[in-house]
Amino acid sequence: MIKLRIIFFLLFAASHITYAQLSTQEIAILKTNMVKAVENPKLTDSLFTKLNKLPNKTALITGYTGTLEALKAKHSWNPYNKIKYVSRSLKTMQKAIDMDKENMEIRFMRFSIEFYTPSFLGFSKDLAQDKKEIVKHYRNENFGLADRELIKNVAKFMIDSKKCTPAEVKVLTKHL
Repeated sequence: MIKLRIIFFLLFAASHITYAQLSTQEIAILKTNMVKAVENPKLTDSLFTKLNKLPNKTALITGYTGTLEALKAKHSWNPYNKIKYVSRSLKTMQKAIDMDKENMEIRFMRFSIEFYTPSFLGFSKDLAQDKKEIVKHYRNENFGLADRELIKNVAKFMIDSKKCTPAEVKVLTKHL
């Protein structure tokens, strides 16, 4: 649980991207609230509703929406609803990836959702592909708009996940 909270904090606090749909101040508030949403179901619902109403979402906003759907699954006590929200989350994440296949942050969000979803549910089918894409970004040093802190924290998470080969760990370690 603490790892999940740290991941969301680092993911949202480290990115410095401005969107046409939200002001700089709204983005800052969103990032702060996303961290709190990990433990707050009402805030998760509120943020989800706000982002879901935005027209013409960017790929990254779509990815954040998918992450909030995953948090809705976390907060639900009903097993049926948990599965429904995770399924929706991964469909939303796929939509975000289809919008921007080269966005490392979106790939990482989906990787972390699938990593924390029990594998017996069958929702972890993209882990290997997302890992491959994330490592490719590190190998090519192609981080887009991601800042140094996000780059470092994604590398650390990927290494700690134990999903990487020794060669991949070597590539990631260069960015710690």
